[in-house]
Amino acid sequence: LSSHISSPGYKMEEANKENSKPKPQKKQKQPKGKGDAGSNTGVKEMNPWPAYINERLELYDRLKVEAAAELKEKQENCSVPIKVTLPDGKVVEGNSWRTTPYEVAQGISGTFSYYLLQVINGDFWDLDRPLEADVKLQLLKFDDEEAKAVYWHSTAHILGEAMERTFGGCLCYGPPIEQGFYYDMHMDGRQVSDKHDFPGVENVMKSILKEKQPFERLEVSKENLLKMFEYNPFKVRILNEKVTTPTTTVYRCGPLIDLCRGPHVRHTGKIKSFQLYKNSATYWEGKADMESLQRIYGISFPDKKELKEWQKIQSLYLYPFFLTEEAKQRDHRKIGKEQELFFFHEHSPGSCFFFPKGAFIYNTLINFIKSEYRKRGFEEVMSPNIYNSKLFITSGHWEHYADNLFAFDVEKEKFALKPMNCPGHCLMFAHRSRSWRELPIRFADFGVLHRNELSGALTGLTRVRRFQQDDAHIFCRPEQIKDEMRGALNFMKSVYDTFGFTLKLNLSTRPENFLGDIEMWNDAEKQLEECLVEFAQPWKLNPGDGAFYGPKIDIQIMDALKRPHQCATIQLDFQLPIRFNLNYVTGEGDEKKRPVIIHRAILGSMERMIAVLTENYGGKWPLWLSPRQVMILAVSSKFDDYAESVRLQMHEAGLQVD
Repeated sequence: LSSHISSPGYKMEEANKENSKPKPQKKQKQPKGKGDAGSNTGVKEMNPWPAYINERLELYDRLKVEAAAELKEKQENCSVPIKVTLPDGKVVEGNSWRTTPYEVAQGISGTFSYYLLQVINGDFWDLDRPLEADVKLQLLKFDDEEAKAVYWHSTAHILGEAMERTFGGCLCYGPPIEQGFYYDMHMDGRQVSDKHDFPGVENVMKSILKEKQPFERLEVSKENLLKMFEYNPFKVRILNEKVTTPTTTVYRCGPLIDLCRGPHVRHTGKIKSFQLYKNSATYWEGKADMESLQRIYGISFPDKKELKEWQKIQSLYLYPFFLTEEAKQRDHRKIGKEQELFFFHEHSPGSCFFFPKGAFIYNTLINFIKSEYRKRGFEEVMSPNIYNSKLFITSGHWEHYADNLFAFDVEKEKFALKPMNCPGHCLMFAHRSRSWRELPIRFADFGVLHRNELSGALTGLTRVRRFQQDDAHIFCRPEQIKDEMRGALNFMKSVYDTFGFTLKLNLSTRPENFLGDIEMWNDAEKQLEECLVEFAQPWKLNPGDGAFYGPKIDIQIMDALKRPHQCATIQLDFQLPIRFNLNYVTGEGDEKKRPVIIHRAILGSMERMIAVLTENYGGKWPLWLSPRQVMILAVSSKFDDYAESVRLQMHEAGLQVD
């Protein structure tokens, strides 16, 4: 679906006490003159707007009248008393198809008069959408990640409206992301300029905020949606290829109507401050052979002070996504070029060339992890780079991951470069009979991996096709899970403390489509929870967000710029041992049991970690990791011989010397 439809439907909202609901949508007025909402220079609001805007609105208004009649009929004939349970356990009476979460929130004490979002029985819900049955109400503030996602999702719609009114192109994707939101638009070859275009777009957005345009939700048949969006080939593709139900929903704010699951804030006036901070070119769905699109990034906050604090952080730490010239100095691609660390070439897209100084950083990180392996009982192994497709059919990767494999024919059989090490490690475990006394077995592998990432998604060292990981697989007995997970967490903390990173942890538990024995899942989840409690770091529970083959601990690191990065992996796997028929002798006669596999990486992709560290340090490396640890400067040419002798002594001592 569109990024709106495919993004998690985080449904939450602000519940400030107000005396009335947002005003109904008015007939949209065209700007009085050219550039009314634009700036004195640069891009200006179109006058008139593109014809498709009014055509789309006419169909929407007809469908809205029909939907209102259906709702009225339900209110008159189907409404029954319902109970709304508040977070404190208090129960409020209401009526189905009539009572809204906003009406309930108005009756809550001032304790909850912040920017709040509604969670109804685990599902997110628009504040002005009538409740349909008994519900339990949960309130979320902007600090909650789900709340931020909805807030930024709503601001993305505001950006989309401004882009339609300014550029007149075809909107594509517009989701919330970790740092705000973006919107893609097809513009028939036109390019967006931050300096030239952003002021005009931002002025249109400001006018939208002042209008307090309500967000309206409408369920529409696929047939009518194809008519509504017939001007936009990208929305038509989404409807034809990804909407599999007879109906889906659109949301309207002002003249904008877009495919979206929602929910949203009550009206555009809830967005108090925002900034557009970046633009780039991209491709439809990241595929280089598809249409070229223009993307604009932004971020928003419910308080102007929060935006100023965010801007201050960017100014202090020079995060390269942002528009100041100073900020761009931290881009790892720029530093990599200036310090002669690495480069990329069109003859091998997504595969990095490391110069000697870059290779020093690479190898120093690997040696750092290897030294920890010796202390922590890991044994390094080496495994092939190329496998027959039969291996990946056994592991399940051929069925679910084939598009990401570099596959080729050898003597009329299919082979592929390995994208991960776990299937090969399973072969190593199964090579001979294993005893319970041997477990846990900890295989570590720095083998080269290849994944066929889309060319449009390749981004410096952060998204590559050829990479290495500090990859390890622990084969253990079920009762050893807790000890091994404890060891993995302590290992991870020790490494990340060295770099000055802080951690955010989530425990993701059994999803609905889980495979395996439920008792094993319950026991494993209990052991993971106990490990996290003992670990004494803040963590959150993500019910149902685990992989189908096992629960996991999701780890985000926060660098010096307060940016999140997903690098480490700690994942239980109950399915690969079944697929590869792995077992060990228990010691009770000839009885055999299946081991559990723990997938574990600390640095993750070495390439990605080097990108993170380069930007974290801004190219000012700590001494042990620096490719230029010492530089000898002779004050006169007559001291060159002495300077060279000093250089040689330091070189022999193991230092990097120029």
